[in-house]
Amino acid sequence: MGQKTHPKGFRLGITETWDSRWFARNNFAELLQQDMRIRDFLKKRLYHAGVPRIEIERAANKVKVNIHTARPGIVIGKKGAEIEKLKRELVAIAGKDTFLEIHEIRRPDLDAQLVAENIAMQLERRVMFRRAMKEAVARA
Repeated sequence: MGQKTHPKGFRLGITETWDSRWFARNNFAELLQQDMRIRDFLKKRLYHAGVPRIEIERAANKVKVNIHTARPGIVIGKKGAEIEKLKRELVAIAGKDTFLEIHEIRRPDLDAQLVAENIAMQLERRVMFRRAMKEAVARA
């Protein structure tokens, strides 16, 4: 029997980049757990904004978080109020200066993660599964 290769690990460095870009010698485990807490927090907080990808970059005392979203208006909020709240909460999690960058996804119907989340939301609202699937395929 053949061995299965993880598709994300197979493409890393060739067609895709890493979701976390930093280097650590001694405190690797702490920083990795911190990255996981940041990702979990943002996924829960920005559930309806359509966030398929969160990239984290670290320097000495800085954390830069790139959020790719289908609806940047929901993330930014009125006059940037939501983004300021997010920054304050991320500083509490990371304990360092945190910078946020919001990137809009131009064609959200072509992003597999967003299509899957959209279908999941429809199923949670008790939409018929065949209808949800047909609409997703028709849009993509």
